Amino acid sequence: MNAQLKPFPDIDAEQHATHARLMRFNARRFKPALPNPGWLAGSMFDVTMQKEEHEILEAERASIQPLLHDLPMDADAFMHWFESLRENGPGQGDALFPWLAEHADWEQMRWFLGQEVAGEAGFDDLVALTQVGFPTRPKLEMARNYWDEMGRGHVHGMHGGMLEHTARAFGLKTRIEETVWQSVALANTMTGLAANRCYAYHSVGALGAVELTAPSRVSLVNDGLKRLGVPAEGRQYFQLHAGLDIRHSRAWNAEVIRPLVEGNPELTRPIAEGALMRLQCGQRCFERYRAELGV
Repeated sequence: MNAQLKPFPDIDAEQHATHARLMRFNARRFKPALPNPGWLAGSMFDVTMQKEEHEILEAERASIQPLLHDLPMDADAFMHWFESLRENGPGQGDALFPWLAEHADWEQMRWFLGQEVAGEAGFDDLVALTQVGFPTRPKLEMARNYWDEMGRGHVHGMHGGMLEHTARAFGLKTRIEETVWQSVALANTMTGLAANRCYAYHSVGALGAVELTAPSRVSLVNDGLKRLGVPAEGRQYFQLHAGLDIRHSRAWNAEVIRPLVEGNPELTRPIAEGALMRLQCGQRCFERYRAELGV
């Protein structure tokens, strides 16, 4: 396979342009800045982009509604429903990951990792944005999760830095132009849910879905990296999350999601919607990756 991404099909051009524009907006709006005399014009542009973001998120919400026909309201039943997404949620058990573990060559793995790194929204920042204003018990668990993501105060343990080690091992220089729109859309969806308070509970579900479903996938990616001779430092991100996310998922479900739905059963729906939105975005990525890689 050619290491360079093939030209996007015409049917993807509009989606790619839309999500590339939104990703650039997100990069700018969360970058530390200084007071700007042109703030009013900038605010007008921000409103336009936020309207586009809201329309995208609402379209995603609408698309997963058929998966919610049997959503329970009782806390025990809901937690069983949520945890069952590990096996039967969108994109679970995708053939891409056993193939990466057993068959992908260096250039194929490099292309896959380039898509994943380019679409990484930064779990630490997403948790930090989400936790604002939450009750004490969920907020404390989000704080513990964030502290783990930040390496418990040690730079060498920061999870984002570990992913950078993998990128360096493969010489990755990610560019939006070489990233499939599905990967960019995944990052934009996660960022949009965390950044807007009207989707805060959706973000709780989306982040919980990541912790719930990631371990089996990252374990298989780690197997593939090991088979290709990638040194331990380049595999550390995937090796760590294969085990850590299992513990994170249990704690997130017990200390964030359960207390919220016990306190207000109406929160089951936005939490479930957020989880399904995240998993559906992932499913679209896996399908596109398989198409590009010939799996």
